[in-house]
Amino acid sequence: METNHTESTLELGTQSFSKQSHQFWTLQIAGWLGYSIIVFLAIIRPQLDHSDFDFARQFINLVLETLSGFLLSYFQWLLIRKIVHLPLNQTLFYSFISASAFGLIFNVMKLSFYKVIVYQQEWNEAWNMLEFGGWLLFSLTTMFVWTSIFFIMLYNTKLQKEHEMLLRAQTLAKEAQLEMLRYQLNPHFMFNTMNAISTLIYKNENEKANEMLDKLCDFFRYSLDKNDKSKTTLKKELELLDLYLSIEKVRFGDRLHVELDINSNALACRVPSMLLQPLVENAIKYAIELRKEGGSIIIQAQKVHDRLMLKVIDDGQGLNKKLNEGFGIGMSNTKARLDAMFNGDFDVDLANSENGGATVLISIPFEK
Repeated sequence: METNHTESTLELGTQSFSKQSHQFWTLQIAGWLGYSIIVFLAIIRPQLDHSDFDFARQFINLVLETLSGFLLSYFQWLLIRKIVHLPLNQTLFYSFISASAFGLIFNVMKLSFYKVIVYQQEWNEAWNMLEFGGWLLFSLTTMFVWTSIFFIMLYNTKLQKEHEMLLRAQTLAKEAQLEMLRYQLNPHFMFNTMNAISTLIYKNENEKANEMLDKLCDFFRYSLDKNDKSKTTLKKELELLDLYLSIEKVRFGDRLHVELDINSNALACRVPSMLLQPLVENAIKYAIELRKEGGSIIIQAQKVHDRLMLKVIDDGQGLNKKLNEGFGIGMSNTKARLDAMFNGDFDVDLANSENGGATVLISIPFEK
């Protein structure tokens, strides 16, 4: 029985490497400058007081040694970029094999520079294994350290990429949840409106039914054209709400009175689309529909510090009776959509209003 599995790799793609370019050169330049300072302090500085010490030769040797290491570590980086698409264990194996080879080359170059520049000998003159081996350990360690740094860079970039992908996935999930909850509202609202149109036809109020149907078409046309996303601005939300209220005014006439108290600085705030409609629909159901004389609804919006405060106030039944009868899909849907959009950073408070009705207060972060 064959088992398919995907081997772990550090492959990141061209864009990821291009983003790393600045980070690589910063580390490369700073690292080799640090290397030269360490060598200077550890080897050259203690010899400054010696009478036969030639500072110029030692300094030139240090510069060439640093430049050769700089180039070799750059070649190592280019090699890692070529093989990073391989499985991780192979990438590591080939990288550290190449680091050993570059470390050996680095050691030969260092010893050759030292012989030629400091001792003014032939590059391969008077070599011995003890001297070569003593330098080799430091050269290998240097290349292994650089290789490890490169892999830390790659791994950190991969973690960042995976984190970005996770955030995008979470955002898409939130968007899908908001859309799903929004699509729950449209059929619910449409059912109520079509039921009202049917009632008007039954009562032979055909002109009102036709007007209501026309406005319903305008509502959905505007909703699709202007408000086709799960998030919108408060300004567009109020425009959509105005279309909804025009439908309800056909149905209730003078029995429905609506007052808007909206601060202009709140209009740019982002809100879930169709946030206000179910709240106003609830208010109409409990404050207008059940009373022959009708009633009034006040909609308020203002920015308070870094939050948007929304209020829907009616003068109908008190809160206790509403809670006993239940608010239906509108209120629960509103809470779920706010939670999806703001990840719990919201408040929905229900209270009795001063005029005997109920008040719904929503507090959300002010986001433009």
